[in-house]
Amino acid sequence: QVRLMESGGGLVQAGGSLSLSCAASGWFSRIDGMGWYRQAPGKQRELVAYIRGGGATDYADSVKGRFTISRDNAKNTVYLQMNSLKLEDTAVYYCNALVVVLMKSSDYWGQGTQVTVSS
Repeated sequence: QVRLMESGGGLVQAGGSLSLSCAASGWFSRIDGMGWYRQAPGKQRELVAYIRGGGATDYADSVKGRFTISRDNAKNTVYLQMNSLKLEDTAVYYCNALVVVLMKSSDYWGQGTQVTVSS
């Protein structure tokens, strides 16, 4: 069974920074893409940032230039450095990974971590 464990959420003032991390554990052949999504109250879950196995990245327009996604393949961990945080960044942030088990790819999700940006 594959498990994603997130850490690093919390409360921060607008303009501040937070760092999230997500480590994958369990039995699998490899992890292809890893990313972060978020869901604010009353809104749909949206992509924040994604990093593919080869290192290519995608960002939501709203976070470009402020957030940076990275991964450590040896540790099966993905990170999200969030700078210049805004009130509208407040949401539950979910880690996502496309994991290959016995030649079958499946999406896995973490339990979510709350990020709250205050004025």
